[in-house]
Amino acid sequence: MNDATTAPSDQEIHKKLSRVRHLILDVDGVLTDGRLYFDNHGNELKTFHTLDGHGIKMLQKSGVAVAIITGRRSNVVEKRAHDLGITRLIQGREDKYSAFLELFANEPYDLENIAYMGDDYPDLQLMTRVGCPIAVPDAAPPVAERALFTTKRSGGLGAVREVCDRIMQAQGTFEAALAPYLAKSSS
Repeated sequence: MNDATTAPSDQEIHKKLSRVRHLILDVDGVLTDGRLYFDNHGNELKTFHTLDGHGIKMLQKSGVAVAIITGRRSNVVEKRAHDLGITRLIQGREDKYSAFLELFANEPYDLENIAYMGDDYPDLQLMTRVGCPIAVPDAAPPVAERALFTTKRSGGLGAVREVCDRIMQAQGTFEAALAPYLAKSSS
């Protein structure tokens, strides 16, 4: 989708991002750097970036819902989702399109208004169906080829924040989301 002959223009990307009502995220390789860490007791450890977390919170406040669908199960992911106010979480599912259908079973949706961020083959099931498929720079080549665009930042290092900011900019909500941080205190 994004090879040199068919790469969408910035205007086309902006238009698609302006319609996004739901951002769905993979975890390993998107919210994290993709590496798996285990301690001596077999506990899984994951590293998340604060930029991504704050971007997710701002995006949700702007009216865009965020969900997570991941192939692995992890208590750490459940805690991170909870801390960010993400209530739609499906773990341990390689078939991400079926998981998506479960998430939206009780509400109408338009695939054109869904953005999905992924990096590996299991993500293709959903990426090839949504209106706004997004990849990270080190995504598997078939994933990157089918993405509307690829982030500049890597997974686990602010890629999700980059997407959150771009969605809010396309929807005209970024300045309002940023305003509280620019307000001068009255003291």
